[in-house]
Amino acid sequence: MSRRAVVVGAGLAGMLAAATLSTVVDEVIVWDRDDLPDGPEHRKGLPQGRHAHLLMAGGLAAMEDLVPGVSMREHLLAAGAREISLASGMVSLTSEGWFRRWRSPGPRMLTCSRALLDWAVRDAVLANTGVKLRKGQVLEVAGNARRVEGVRVSTPSGDEDIDADFVVDASGRGSRVDKWLAAIGVTDVREQTVDAGLVNATRIYRTPEGAEDFPLTIVHADPYQGRPGRSGMVLPIEGGRWMASLAGTRGGGEPPSDPDAFLRYALDLPHPIVGRLIAGAEPLTDVHVSRSTSNHRRYLEKTRQWPERFVVLGDALATFNPAYGQGMSVAALGARVLSRELGRAGLTGPGLARRVQRGAAGAVHAAWTMAVGQDVWYPGTRGGAPGLADRLVTRYSRRMMRATTGSYSAATAVWDLTSMTAGPGRLLRPSAVLAATVGPVKRPLAGPPLTAAELKVAGLS
Repeated sequence: MSRRAVVVGAGLAGMLAAATLSTVVDEVIVWDRDDLPDGPEHRKGLPQGRHAHLLMAGGLAAMEDLVPGVSMREHLLAAGAREISLASGMVSLTSEGWFRRWRSPGPRMLTCSRALLDWAVRDAVLANTGVKLRKGQVLEVAGNARRVEGVRVSTPSGDEDIDADFVVDASGRGSRVDKWLAAIGVTDVREQTVDAGLVNATRIYRTPEGAEDFPLTIVHADPYQGRPGRSGMVLPIEGGRWMASLAGTRGGGEPPSDPDAFLRYALDLPHPIVGRLIAGAEPLTDVHVSRSTSNHRRYLEKTRQWPERFVVLGDALATFNPAYGQGMSVAALGARVLSRELGRAGLTGPGLARRVQRGAAGAVHAAWTMAVGQDVWYPGTRGGAPGLADRLVTRYSRRMMRATTGSYSAATAVWDLTSMTAGPGRLLRPSAVLAATVGPVKRPLAGPPLTAAELKVAGLS
């Protein structure tokens, strides 16, 4: 008897889940309500799609295991993505000072437009598995609190009831999973939102001649001064382009959509390097602004009962302030949990869905702790305020970040956490604690760690 799986949503989480399921069922159908482009083009269902995205080493490692017969790293690089070392390929100003660039390669991340990444993943999955993609909006799941048995879909030709042996909701930030669960008797879903009111503004530029290898550049917001956060970054993406992305929190930190004001905002950051870089570059697009940036989490792993054969992954499970670059990696790590549990128990193993939901919550928790732990400090943040535990954690983390400005041992701990190759416990290992206690062993940098040639490109020489 043939077995069918249904995935709701054709974004990153959905396609990776579909690839995983394709190894254990006869048919996988991915439903998406959007008309999906045939190439790396922006689509409506991604409110943050035009802004900066970073695929961290932990997320990339998870993806490497999920699409049969394909190295996603090689596939993305061939499509035009750029690979950047956290140790040597970044210029980063934090609230505690400039990070140094070390000769060690350190963990690597990929940078590209979200449109390219989604298209490349979708292309790899469809070309190397039997996954089918169909247009339609899933209206509800069928079944009860013990087991999900399918979905009801609104398609261009009418509503359809689709039987399924397994269902994954990866429908993103706008998921209606809470309503679906309530309709089948799961009514104790707890949710939390922490919203710093972040606004993103992004513009694409042609990379200036001679700046093709300029490091990814970030001026981070400072959440600890009691003022709205303001940040900016320039990262290389495919096609010989730079993506300049500015971000600021409510109460006066919001970046503008006007091109001239966009440049002034970048120049007025705590250091003008981002503004100096884009001032000499040719703009290729208008300024795109987005406000869909809150941290939102569904604690599905804590429900009293969870239906068999149903899993929620990606942004449908949790979304994060995009300033921290975690969402794509969390989605990939969740899909890897699904793959691991399917390998252990098979599709019909009792308790499989519950174990996947709990396992996926681990990656969510690590990212949530990092994002919310900083966002609660911004004035005007809704849904959270720093408590005693936050103050203690922040005191230690700031000490660690200060050490990172001049300590290789501290830097390696921070890289592991940032790249999502290790969880928050990495900062509590003896070597990391010692590094934080000793502090920076090199003098703080007075300016960005650039070569003479790079200073000239940035207009800072």
